[in-house]
Amino acid sequence: MDIYKVLQEKFGFEQFRPGQEAVIRDVIAGKDTLAILPTGVGKSLCYQLPAYELQGAVLIVSPLVALMEDQVAIMKKNGEKQVVALNSFLSFSEKKRIMAELGKYKFIFISPEMLLQKNVVALLRTIQLALIVVDEAHCISQWGFDFRPDYLRIGELFGEFNRPGVLALTATANDKVIADILHYLQLQSPAIHRQSLDRPNISYAIVKVENEMMKTEWIKERVMGTIGPGIIYAASRKRADELAVILQQLGIAAASYHAGKEQEDRAFIQEQFSTGEISWICATNAFGMGIHKDDIRQVIHEHVPQAIASYIQEVGRAGRDGEQSAATLLFTADDERRMRFIVQGDVPQEVEIRHYIGLLGDNISPDEAAAMTGMSETGKRVIDYYKERMPVEDVIQWMAELVRDKEAQLQIMLRLVHSEKCLREVLLAFFGEICNDRPIFCCSVCGMNEGSQFDRQKELHVDRPIVDWQDRLIRLLG
Repeated sequence: MDIYKVLQEKFGFEQFRPGQEAVIRDVIAGKDTLAILPTGVGKSLCYQLPAYELQGAVLIVSPLVALMEDQVAIMKKNGEKQVVALNSFLSFSEKKRIMAELGKYKFIFISPEMLLQKNVVALLRTIQLALIVVDEAHCISQWGFDFRPDYLRIGELFGEFNRPGVLALTATANDKVIADILHYLQLQSPAIHRQSLDRPNISYAIVKVENEMMKTEWIKERVMGTIGPGIIYAASRKRADELAVILQQLGIAAASYHAGKEQEDRAFIQEQFSTGEISWICATNAFGMGIHKDDIRQVIHEHVPQAIASYIQEVGRAGRDGEQSAATLLFTADDERRMRFIVQGDVPQEVEIRHYIGLLGDNISPDEAAAMTGMSETGKRVIDYYKERMPVEDVIQWMAELVRDKEAQLQIMLRLVHSEKCLREVLLAFFGEICNDRPIFCCSVCGMNEGSQFDRQKELHVDRPIVDWQDRLIRLLG
């Protein structure tokens, strides 16, 4: 089997990128495989190439409709006709047609929620599967416990099929996330491939300002005075909309993107950004996963992300072409309080859980019970998942543990914000890596050349809080 011949004939490449070949050989050999490859390396090739060497269809479990639609569009543009996305945004007639013809497709993209539907499982049992792919596999750990518990059920379903090899793909995973992926996907003696997450062409900066108004002024000055394209991540939909309007009033081609917009509008904005009609996107973290745009020059966070894992994923969308790019995080003293409020509000509280489960015991429907307790749809899904697997008291304890874990992750993020150590070194240490080399444009702590087209800030020195964490990270953050 000459995979280099397939690489050239099917994809037009002479050589593999770092990490690809070893993953592909293990996948073709039928091994369960976990591949941790940085953004821009070309993770999709790790299942697309083996598909042409294996008999049967490749089932790709993908977290976002926009992501799977984008991947399908790219594959079709490259000449692959046997590819389809099966998701909840299909019309009834479209879904019926696709399911009737599902056996004709070589690549089947599907969401975790759609995969769990009984009729879909029954249909997939009738199809020969060559490979199961879980894309953005870190979502199992990042979203599964408290946002989309259906992610935790994926591995349980694999036994329903004539199980082929499983390939889990992600750009970021520390030891805890790796353990969650292996456990919940029930990977069997997996081959684990891990490439360095370091992106030497991305500079990191933490910029401390006094208040939200100064954040806005900083963003205006930055966007007007430096090059794009870029992404500005905001903490809320309202703030993303506000920033987009402010930039538009300055004559900047900008738009907001978040889950509050219609699917068609989001797809249109994403297309405009990809083609260069829009130069700046003001977004919540709903934007960016799977974006195929190599020349993003800047990623600006006007809020503190809840975890380093989220932060590294979002800044990793910059500079995929290898050119110099910048990641800047704006911080005010009030951000800590604001983010702690968001973190604690994400998880259902004990009084809500007891009330909800009590109403279910009185034969109130789940939807009505959730409405009566004021529980969000997300909270309802989470509690429904856990109450099937453990007693009520254990559910309450588990939710409290989730809050503590989120608080610990937030504290680590805040320690990064306040660090006097090299930001690149701290970020890599979180994922178990050592920073062996610092580029010229490293970070705001190391001090960057004032002539940089991106960062015009002076070195920051601020107090840092103390938080217990992995020994290496503690030594770095001191």
